[in-house]
Amino acid sequence: MEFVEGNYTLVTEFILLGFPTRPELQVVLFLVFLTLYGVILIGNLGLMLLIRIDPHLQTPMYFFLSNLSFVDLCYSSVIVPKMLVNFLSENKSISFYGCALQFYFFCAFADTESFILAAMAYDRYVAICNPLLYTVVMSRGICIRLIILSYIGGNMSSLVHSSFAFILKYCDKNVINHFFCDLPPLLKLSCTDTSINEWLLSTYGSSVEITCFVIIVISYSFILQSVLKIRSTSGRKKTFSTCASHLTSVVIYQGTLLFIYSRPSYLYSPSTDKVISVFYTIFIPVLNPLIYSLRNRDVKDAAKKALRSQISSS
Repeated sequence: MEFVEGNYTLVTEFILLGFPTRPELQVVLFLVFLTLYGVILIGNLGLMLLIRIDPHLQTPMYFFLSNLSFVDLCYSSVIVPKMLVNFLSENKSISFYGCALQFYFFCAFADTESFILAAMAYDRYVAICNPLLYTVVMSRGICIRLIILSYIGGNMSSLVHSSFAFILKYCDKNVINHFFCDLPPLLKLSCTDTSINEWLLSTYGSSVEITCFVIIVISYSFILQSVLKIRSTSGRKKTFSTCASHLTSVVIYQGTLLFIYSRPSYLYSPSTDKVISVFYTIFIPVLNPLIYSLRNRDVKDAAKKALRSQISSS
Protein backbone atom coordinates (compact mmCIF):
# COMPACT_ATOMS: atom_id res chain seq x y z
CA MET A 1 0.00 0.00 0.00
CA GLU A 2 1.27 3.47 -0.89
CA PHE A 3 0.24 7.11 -0.74
CA VAL A 4 1.64 10.16 -2.46
CA GLU A 5 3.20 13.02 -0.50
CA GLY A 6 4.66 15.77 -2.68
CA ASN A 7 7.11 14.11 -5.07
CA TYR A 8 7.29 10.94 -2.95
CA THR A 9 5.20 7.78 -3.11
CA LEU A 10 5.45 6.64 0.50
CA VAL A 11 4.96 3.04 1.55
CA THR A 12 2.53 2.23 4.34
CA GLU A 13 3.50 -1.42 4.70
CA PHE A 14 6.52 -3.64 4.20
CA ILE A 15 6.96 -7.15 2.83
CA LEU A 16 9.13 -9.50 4.89
CA LEU A 17 10.95 -11.66 2.35
CA GLY A 18 12.02 -14.21 4.97
CA PHE A 19 13.59 -17.40 3.62
CA PRO A 20 12.46 -17.72 -0.02
CA THR A 21 12.34 -21.45 -0.83
CA ARG A 22 10.00 -23.96 -2.45
CA PRO A 23 6.51 -24.28 -0.85
CA GLU A 24 7.21 -27.76 0.54
CA LEU A 25 10.36 -26.47 2.24
CA GLN A 26 8.36 -23.60 3.74
CA VAL A 27 6.23 -26.22 5.55
CA VAL A 28 9.37 -28.00 6.80
CA LEU A 29 10.84 -24.71 8.05
CA PHE A 30 7.51 -23.89 9.71
CA LEU A 31 7.56 -27.19 11.63
CA VAL A 32 11.23 -26.79 12.62
CA PHE A 33 10.81 -23.24 13.94
CA LEU A 34 7.46 -24.08 15.57
CA THR A 35 9.21 -26.87 17.49
CA LEU A 36 12.04 -24.53 18.49
CA TYR A 37 9.54 -21.89 19.63
CA GLY A 38 7.77 -24.54 21.71
CA VAL A 39 11.11 -25.36 23.36
CA ILE A 40 11.66 -21.62 24.01
CA LEU A 41 8.27 -21.33 25.72
CA ILE A 42 8.59 -24.51 27.79
CA GLY A 43 12.28 -24.02 28.68
CA ASN A 44 12.13 -20.37 29.71
CA LEU A 45 8.73 -20.49 31.43
CA GLY A 46 9.81 -23.69 33.21
CA LEU A 47 13.06 -22.13 34.42
CA MET A 48 11.26 -18.98 35.61
CA LEU A 49 8.69 -21.08 37.49
CA LEU A 50 11.36 -23.30 39.03
CA ILE A 51 13.31 -20.28 40.31
CA ARG A 52 10.09 -18.77 41.63
CA ILE A 53 8.96 -21.80 43.67
CA ASP A 54 12.23 -23.30 44.94
CA PRO A 55 13.54 -21.62 48.12
CA HIS A 56 17.13 -22.73 47.38
CA LEU A 57 17.11 -20.65 44.20
CA GLN A 58 16.21 -17.36 45.91
CA THR A 59 19.63 -15.83 45.37
CA PRO A 60 20.83 -12.89 43.24
CA MET A 61 22.28 -15.19 40.56
CA TYR A 62 18.94 -16.91 39.96
CA PHE A 63 17.04 -13.64 40.24
CA PHE A 64 19.08 -12.37 37.29
CA LEU A 65 18.66 -15.71 35.51
CA SER A 66 14.86 -15.55 35.80
CA ASN A 67 14.91 -12.08 34.24
CA LEU A 68 17.23 -13.37 31.50
CA SER A 69 14.68 -16.09 30.73
CA PHE A 70 11.87 -13.53 30.67
CA VAL A 71 13.76 -11.31 28.22
CA ASP A 72 14.65 -14.32 26.01
CA LEU A 73 10.99 -15.28 25.94
CA CYS A 74 9.88 -11.74 25.11
CA TYR A 75 12.20 -10.90 22.23
CA SER A 76 11.74 -14.28 20.56
CA SER A 77 7.95 -13.84 20.89
CA VAL A 78 8.20 -10.46 19.17
CA ILE A 79 9.68 -12.15 16.08
CA VAL A 80 8.89 -15.87 15.81
CA PRO A 81 5.02 -15.87 15.66
CA LYS A 82 5.01 -13.47 12.68
CA MET A 83 7.77 -15.51 11.02
CA LEU A 84 5.72 -18.71 11.47
CA VAL A 85 2.64 -17.09 9.92
CA ASN A 86 4.71 -15.92 6.94
CA PHE A 87 5.94 -19.46 6.24
CA LEU A 88 2.37 -20.55 5.47
CA SER A 89 0.90 -17.33 4.10
CA GLU A 90 1.19 -15.75 0.69
CA ASN A 91 0.65 -12.34 2.27
CA LYS A 92 3.93 -11.58 4.06
CA SER A 93 3.15 -7.91 4.70
CA ILE A 94 3.56 -5.99 7.92
CA SER A 95 2.22 -2.49 8.42
CA PHE A 96 4.55 0.48 8.80
CA TYR A 97 3.59 0.89 12.47
CA GLY A 98 3.64 -2.87 13.02
CA CYS A 99 7.20 -2.91 11.71
CA ALA A 100 8.12 0.01 13.99
CA LEU A 101 6.66 -1.76 17.05
CA GLN A 102 8.35 -5.06 16.20
CA PHE A 103 11.74 -3.40 15.88
CA TYR A 104 11.23 -1.28 19.02
CA PHE A 105 10.40 -4.24 21.27
CA PHE A 106 13.06 -6.48 19.72
CA CYS A 107 15.76 -3.83 20.24
CA ALA A 108 14.54 -3.03 23.77
CA PHE A 109 14.62 -6.65 24.93
CA ALA A 110 17.86 -7.47 23.07
CA ASP A 111 19.74 -4.57 24.69
CA THR A 112 18.16 -5.33 28.06
CA GLU A 113 19.62 -8.84 27.79
CA SER A 114 23.09 -7.37 27.25
CA PHE A 115 22.74 -5.28 30.42
CA ILE A 116 21.48 -8.29 32.39
CA LEU A 117 24.44 -10.40 31.22
CA ALA A 118 26.75 -7.60 32.45
CA ALA A 119 24.94 -7.53 35.82
CA MET A 120 25.33 -11.31 36.08
CA ALA A 121 29.08 -10.98 35.46
CA TYR A 122 29.31 -8.39 38.26
CA ASP A 123 27.34 -10.73 40.53
CA ARG A 124 29.83 -13.56 39.87
CA TYR A 125 32.74 -11.15 40.51
CA VAL A 126 31.38 -10.18 43.93
CA ALA A 127 30.52 -13.80 44.83
CA ILE A 128 34.01 -15.10 44.02
CA CYS A 129 36.27 -12.12 44.78
CA ASN A 130 34.42 -10.65 47.80
CA PRO A 131 32.40 -13.54 49.27
CA LEU A 132 32.26 -12.04 52.79
CA LEU A 133 30.58 -8.89 51.45
CA TYR A 134 28.35 -10.69 48.95
CA THR A 135 25.08 -10.45 50.88
CA VAL A 136 25.69 -6.75 51.55
CA VAL A 137 26.84 -5.73 48.05
CA MET A 138 24.27 -7.86 46.22
CA SER A 139 21.32 -7.13 48.45
CA ARG A 140 17.75 -7.54 47.20
CA GLY A 141 17.45 -3.78 46.70
CA ILE A 142 20.67 -3.57 44.66
CA CYS A 143 19.61 -6.49 42.44
CA ILE A 144 16.22 -4.89 41.76
CA ARG A 145 17.90 -1.58 40.89
CA LEU A 146 20.28 -3.31 38.48
CA ILE A 147 17.36 -5.03 36.74
CA ILE A 148 15.35 -1.79 36.53
CA LEU A 149 18.38 0.01 35.08
CA SER A 150 18.80 -2.83 32.55
CA TYR A 151 15.22 -2.38 31.32
CA ILE A 152 15.56 1.41 31.26
CA GLY A 153 18.84 1.17 29.34
CA GLY A 154 17.34 -1.27 26.83
CA ASN A 155 14.27 0.89 26.22
CA MET A 156 16.30 4.10 25.91
CA SER A 157 18.57 2.50 23.31
CA SER A 158 15.57 1.17 21.41
CA LEU A 159 13.80 4.53 21.53
CA VAL A 160 16.80 6.28 19.98
CA HIS A 161 17.15 3.83 17.09
CA SER A 162 13.39 3.50 16.47
CA SER A 163 12.78 7.25 16.51
CA PHE A 164 15.51 7.97 13.97
CA ALA A 165 14.65 4.96 11.78
CA PHE A 166 10.92 5.60 11.43
CA ILE A 167 11.05 9.33 10.77
CA LEU A 168 12.83 8.46 7.51
CA LYS A 169 10.87 8.37 4.26
CA TYR A 170 10.43 5.01 2.55
CA CYS A 171 9.51 5.34 -1.11
CA ASP A 172 8.51 2.70 -3.67
CA LYS A 173 10.75 -0.10 -2.35
CA ASN A 174 9.11 -1.96 0.52
CA VAL A 175 10.57 -5.50 0.44
CA ILE A 176 12.69 -6.15 3.56
CA ASN A 177 15.20 -8.89 2.82
CA HIS A 178 14.89 -10.40 6.29
CA PHE A 179 12.43 -12.40 8.41
CA PHE A 180 11.75 -9.48 10.78
CA CYS A 181 12.02 -5.68 10.82
CA ASP A 182 15.70 -5.30 11.60
CA LEU A 183 17.52 -2.00 11.19
CA PRO A 184 20.26 -2.72 8.58
CA PRO A 185 17.91 -4.10 5.86
CA LEU A 186 15.30 -1.46 6.70
CA LEU A 187 17.73 1.41 6.16
CA LYS A 188 18.53 0.02 2.70
CA LEU A 189 14.95 0.84 1.64
CA SER A 190 14.93 4.49 2.70
CA CYS A 191 14.88 7.13 -0.01
CA THR A 192 16.38 9.75 2.34
CA ASP A 193 19.82 10.14 3.87
CA THR A 194 20.54 7.41 6.44
CA SER A 195 24.04 8.54 7.47
CA ILE A 196 22.85 9.59 10.95
CA ASN A 197 21.17 6.21 11.45
CA GLU A 198 24.29 4.35 10.34
CA TRP A 199 26.41 6.49 12.64
CA LEU A 200 24.05 5.80 15.57
CA LEU A 201 24.12 2.08 14.81
CA SER A 202 27.91 1.87 14.63
CA THR A 203 28.63 4.20 17.57
CA TYR A 204 25.75 4.44 20.05
CA GLY A 205 24.42 0.95 19.29
CA SER A 206 27.85 -0.63 19.39
CA SER A 207 28.76 1.29 22.54
CA VAL A 208 25.94 -0.44 24.44
CA GLU A 209 27.23 -3.89 23.49
CA ILE A 210 30.89 -2.92 23.91
CA THR A 211 30.27 -1.33 27.35
CA CYS A 212 28.49 -4.47 28.55
CA PHE A 213 31.24 -6.62 27.05
CA VAL A 214 33.97 -4.56 28.77
CA ILE A 215 32.17 -4.91 32.14
CA ILE A 216 32.05 -8.67 31.60
CA VAL A 217 35.72 -8.87 30.58
CA ILE A 218 36.88 -6.78 33.59
CA SER A 219 34.73 -8.86 35.97
CA TYR A 220 36.14 -12.12 34.63
CA SER A 221 39.71 -10.85 34.69
CA PHE A 222 39.36 -10.34 38.46
CA ILE A 223 37.58 -13.69 38.78
CA LEU A 224 40.42 -15.41 36.92
CA GLN A 225 42.99 -13.84 39.26
CA SER A 226 41.05 -15.11 42.29
CA VAL A 227 40.62 -18.58 40.80
CA LEU A 228 44.34 -18.90 40.04
CA LYS A 229 45.12 -18.16 43.72
CA ILE A 230 43.22 -21.30 44.75
CA ARG A 231 45.80 -24.03 45.28
CA SER A 232 43.75 -27.15 44.66
CA THR A 233 42.80 -28.08 41.10
CA SER A 234 39.38 -29.30 42.22
CA GLY A 235 38.77 -26.01 44.03
CA ARG A 236 39.66 -23.98 40.95
CA LYS A 237 37.47 -26.16 38.76
CA LYS A 238 34.51 -25.97 41.14
CA THR A 239 34.77 -22.18 41.51
CA PHE A 240 35.08 -21.46 37.81
CA SER A 241 32.34 -23.96 36.89
CA THR A 242 29.80 -21.56 38.44
CA CYS A 243 30.71 -19.09 35.65
CA ALA A 244 30.82 -21.53 32.74
CA SER A 245 27.14 -21.25 31.82
CA HIS A 246 27.23 -17.47 31.89
CA LEU A 247 30.42 -17.33 29.81
CA THR A 248 28.86 -19.62 27.18
CA SER A 249 25.81 -17.33 26.89
CA VAL A 250 27.99 -14.22 26.65
CA VAL A 251 30.24 -15.60 23.91
CA ILE A 252 27.33 -16.72 21.70
CA TYR A 253 25.04 -13.74 22.29
CA GLN A 254 27.49 -10.84 22.43
CA GLY A 255 29.57 -12.29 19.62
CA THR A 256 26.67 -12.45 17.16
CA LEU A 257 25.31 -9.02 18.11
CA LEU A 258 28.69 -7.33 17.79
CA PHE A 259 29.18 -8.96 14.40
CA ILE A 260 25.77 -7.85 13.10
CA TYR A 261 25.64 -4.28 14.43
CA SER A 262 29.27 -3.16 14.70
CA ARG A 263 30.23 -3.54 11.04
CA PRO A 264 30.35 -0.77 8.46
CA SER A 265 27.21 -0.72 6.29
CA TYR A 266 29.11 -1.74 3.14
CA LEU A 267 29.85 -5.14 4.75
CA TYR A 268 26.15 -5.88 5.15
CA SER A 269 25.18 -9.24 3.60
CA PRO A 270 21.44 -10.12 3.68
CA SER A 271 21.84 -13.89 3.36
CA THR A 272 24.62 -14.11 5.97
CA ASP A 273 22.81 -11.79 8.37
CA LYS A 274 19.60 -13.78 8.20
CA VAL A 275 21.40 -16.97 9.18
CA ILE A 276 23.29 -15.26 12.03
CA SER A 277 20.09 -13.54 13.21
CA VAL A 278 18.51 -16.97 13.70
CA PHE A 279 21.17 -17.63 16.35
CA TYR A 280 20.34 -14.70 18.62
CA THR A 281 16.58 -14.60 17.99
CA ILE A 282 15.84 -18.33 18.24
CA PHE A 283 18.77 -20.56 19.16
CA ILE A 284 19.99 -18.49 22.13
CA PRO A 285 16.53 -18.45 23.82
CA VAL A 286 16.49 -22.23 23.21
CA LEU A 287 20.02 -22.78 24.52
CA ASN A 288 20.02 -20.56 27.61
CA PRO A 289 17.62 -22.71 29.70
CA LEU A 290 19.50 -25.84 28.59
CA ILE A 291 22.93 -24.33 29.34
CA TYR A 292 21.93 -23.16 32.82
CA SER A 293 20.00 -26.36 33.61
CA LEU A 294 22.48 -28.97 32.38
CA ARG A 295 25.56 -27.24 33.82
CA ASN A 296 24.02 -26.17 37.14
CA ARG A 297 23.58 -28.65 39.98
CA ASP A 298 21.20 -26.40 41.94
CA VAL A 299 18.81 -26.09 38.99
CA LYS A 300 18.99 -29.84 38.27
CA ASP A 301 18.30 -30.67 41.93
CA ALA A 302 15.38 -28.22 42.02
CA ALA A 303 13.94 -29.73 38.82
CA LYS A 304 14.22 -33.28 40.21
CA LYS A 305 12.58 -32.18 43.46
CA ALA A 306 9.72 -30.46 41.61
CA LEU A 307 9.25 -33.56 39.42
CA ARG A 308 9.18 -35.91 42.41
CA SER A 309 6.69 -33.63 44.16
CA GLN A 310 4.47 -33.62 41.07
CA ILE A 311 4.59 -37.42 40.75
CA SER A 312 3.83 -37.99 44.44
CA SER A 313 0.91 -35.55 44.39
CA SER A 314 -0.61 -37.26 41.37
